[in-house]
Amino acid sequence: MSAQQMKLVWQDEFEKSGKPDPEKWSYETGFIRNLEAQYYTSRKKNVRVRNGKLIITARNEYFENPDYDPEINDYRINTPETNYTSGSIHTSGKFDFKYGRVDVRASLPGGAGSWPAIWMLGSNFMEVDYPEAGEIDIMEHVGKIKGEIHGSVHYASRDNEIVSKTDTTFIESVSEEFHVYSIDWNSDRIQFLVDNKIYHTFEIEAAGANNNPFRKPFFILINLALGGKWAGKIDDSNFPQKFIIDYVRVYQHVESKKADL
Repeated sequence: MSAQQMKLVWQDEFEKSGKPDPEKWSYETGFIRNLEAQYYTSRKKNVRVRNGKLIITARNEYFENPDYDPEINDYRINTPETNYTSGSIHTSGKFDFKYGRVDVRASLPGGAGSWPAIWMLGSNFMEVDYPEAGEIDIMEHVGKIKGEIHGSVHYASRDNEIVSKTDTTFIESVSEEFHVYSIDWNSDRIQFLVDNKIYHTFEIEAAGANNNPFRKPFFILINLALGGKWAGKIDDSNFPQKFIIDYVRVYQHVESKKADL
């Protein structure tokens, strides 16, 4: 007889203090997306591993944009300075996968304007226009509604318009306790879970039969954003903000065969 079993294929337990393992993670730096207020840096004061945890820290501090050019029509470049820094890391070019389960145990910041996220992008993200590569948001939390957890997918319609499918669940202790945020992804559906309880299911066939992004590999991102299009006004009385991750684990199904008794 044969049975499906889950095998741990990639993990980071954050056991070595210092910067995140460069064999597993790269940094985003700069102003990146969503008109967010923070400048992402690769400094240890924003991203570090300590006491078995990854700590992404958002700080209320003055920071000049080293790429500033007022002649460029792009907020990433024509924003001269900010009062906020934070961190964002990803596995692009180092680890991606198609189908499996992702478990991330984390404690979230809760201040207004904070926007921690555990998410995934299609591995061909840099080669196509957004959202053709697809996006899977394992966990998003905006501090203005503390405790509300969002799980979402985003993809392109036939007319290349953004289609979003999302649902939410509520947790009382998002900052006070650690919780496990997960997806379980196969060729039929993506299920979103908190502490192993399903709260949202997306049927992959909804994204179309041709060039469906959710039947291709994705990579992982973890970041702590501030403000921007969704998180809104930032409460400066709640800094520094800390997004603490205990582990990231990726499992995939493998076939195991056992002789009939």
